[in-house]
Amino acid sequence: MRNSVLVPLVMATGAVLAIGCAPKNVSFSKEVQPILAQNCSECHAPGKQGFEASGLDTTSHAALMKGGKFGAIVKPGDAFTSALNMLVEGRVDKSIRMPHGRKKLSDDEIAILKTWVNEGAKNN
Repeated sequence: MRNSVLVPLVMATGAVLAIGCAPKNVSFSKEVQPILAQNCSECHAPGKQGFEASGLDTTSHAALMKGGKFGAIVKPGDAFTSALNMLVEGRVDKSIRMPHGRKKLSDDEIAILKTWVNEGAKNN
């Protein structure tokens, strides 16, 4: 009986702590754009190989939200099904994980992108 009460309590406490540590009110211009500029825009900009292959331009909020040849990359409010998050988190085949052929984004960078999308992917 004791474990049936203790386990949910421990899980709830962990969830509260994790939420408390997560970034909040993520700014596109101050936090997201620098991540994209450093890790994505080298390939995903007009005239670059990634842009030619996917049609995705990561150099501005408007271009990112437009998506590419395969549709939207960001689904505001839903990082779980947002292609951007799936690609950088590695929840896709490793052949299309982003950044392609480079080191995976840091856990902090991934958390910033996830929170930004979940907060509505605002141009702020």
